[in-house]
Amino acid sequence: MRSVFFDAGQMTARLELEAPVETPDGQGGATVSFTEIASLWARIEPVSELSEEQAGSDVFTLTHRIWLRFRDDIKSGMRLRKGARVFAIGAWRDPDERGNYLVCLCEEEGR
Repeated sequence: MRSVFFDAGQMTARLELEAPVETPDGQGGATVSFTEIASLWARIEPVSELSEEQAGSDVFTLTHRIWLRFRDDIKSGMRLRKGARVFAIGAWRDPDERGNYLVCLCEEEGR
């Protein structure tokens, strides 16, 4: 596989990596909250936007490609946070399988 050139100096966004924590609600379900695992530098690249109508109003979905240094603890359900902005991690990959970087494909929540 071809090596990917990426300038680490482009990682200018400070993000918090958060993992879900389920707390039983006493009725067979659970309340999900998030706890911070790490603070890291990343590069956020907007990828696409999708507008659709739901229940008579426009709903927008913004997707982003977020580059960060390689980690082996990324799991489904985790998210990245930058202040009030929340990015749900949908998929991730090592672009050249050398263990240098991860590219996370994310949807921005709450926008």
